Amino acid sequence: MSGREPLVEGARVLVTGARVTGRAILAALTPLGARATLTDDSPAALTAFAQQGVEVLDPAAAVDRITDFELVVTSPGFPPTAPVLAAAAGAGIPIWGDVELAWRLDRSGRFGPPRKWLVVTGTNGKTTTTSMLFAMLEAAGRRAVLCGNIGDPVLSLLERPADVLAVELSSFQLHWAPSLRPEAGVVLNVAEDHLDWHGSMQAYAADKARVLTGRVAVGGLDDAVAAGLLRDSQAPVKVGFRLGEPNPGELGVRDGMLVDRAFGDDVALAAADSIPVAGPVGVLDALAAAALARAVDVPAEAIAKALAAFRVGRHRAEVVAVSEGITYVDDSKATNPHAAQASINAFARVVWVAGGLLKGASVDEMVAATAHRLAGAVLIGQDRAIIGNALSRHAPDVPVVELVTGEDSVVHENDVAGVTRVTRMVEVGARPLGEAVMAAAVDAARSLAKRGDTVLLAPAGASFDQFTSYGHRGDTFAAAVRAATG
Repeated sequence: MSGREPLVEGARVLVTGARVTGRAILAALTPLGARATLTDDSPAALTAFAQQGVEVLDPAAAVDRITDFELVVTSPGFPPTAPVLAAAAGAGIPIWGDVELAWRLDRSGRFGPPRKWLVVTGTNGKTTTTSMLFAMLEAAGRRAVLCGNIGDPVLSLLERPADVLAVELSSFQLHWAPSLRPEAGVVLNVAEDHLDWHGSMQAYAADKARVLTGRVAVGGLDDAVAAGLLRDSQAPVKVGFRLGEPNPGELGVRDGMLVDRAFGDDVALAAADSIPVAGPVGVLDALAAAALARAVDVPAEAIAKALAAFRVGRHRAEVVAVSEGITYVDDSKATNPHAAQASINAFARVVWVAGGLLKGASVDEMVAATAHRLAGAVLIGQDRAIIGNALSRHAPDVPVVELVTGEDSVVHENDVAGVTRVTRMVEVGARPLGEAVMAAAVDAARSLAKRGDTVLLAPAGASFDQFTSYGHRGDTFAAAVRAATG
């Protein structure tokens, strides 16, 4: 694509979403001479933008006037069922996401030679893998930018000098980016998540598969869904990665070393024990990042250097304290059952702090798979009973403490097959709800833990029932641990 951007320059464009991505979209459209109008569910946000001279419409008015626009550019959180997007689709008006707009602008040459996009997606591990990839590119001396779901929108960074973009993309962003054809893309894994947004597991997986439409498609072979998406990809080059010994065309592990048999003939990349991310998930993330890096000719030495120096991000299996032989780990980013399972599997014996909003996902399979590692469980949040029921079915010998608040006022203790199951009322008082709940959770977990155990916050659910974000939840856990352990 070159020259004039179709449907953008001088066009009437409706922008949905007034947060970070919406601001980035408006900033990108302004130099194109587009006549942009903003809509959002927040009247306060619209008022603030209107005071800055931006034309705004409330959602109902945007639906009524949808045929006034030639293009809709949406923030990724808006599902296809959102009234304004449903109206646009019904009227035959193209709908792009911010990533689609960024891709088209980059391909047009407006910001210089198009970059090579290396795109990471998956239900879990996206941020760690993308961060590892960026570190590998930097270690190789490549001009790279880290962007997408991991931080700044791609649109905000197109003017920055770069040859390669390390891009983390969610399924929401990919849904609205139909033209994306990355130089290389990876699907790490696919498990039930965001089904309320996508409508079905099939639709969710199909959106993830959009990263496999470029020159090099990479997929996790130890994950059945990701392996199937890789198999069905039409990419010229298809590469798999696995925890075991790699076959030709794969990356894997042999004799404790990460090995590349896809972009070289048995090239040793790094020692598996040099990866500072606990458990098999750290090895898989490193293999995926290495596959994308090798797709753009990053040498093995740079990969080894990057992994040795890598540091885990906040709230991702972060050790917050060790006290009386008990390790306290904040993995608040484990916001779905698949992530929680991977987190638990990184430790020998776990007192599991879990709960929140499950978003329609089932926990039975992950509870059954991890029951042998559980020394106890402390359940919080809106969907705690669902997890409790799964523990009763698949881990009946694991002691469980369920914390309730407000109207959940029944407090009981009973003994099932010799195992105490307790429901405790949390006294909130003047403290914020989340703070009170987490203090009680840490106290309960300490009572269940023994020397050598790990008290692990890996909630398996979203945080918005009792906290403002997974970061807030993790910070609250760490503060409660520090208060309890001194």
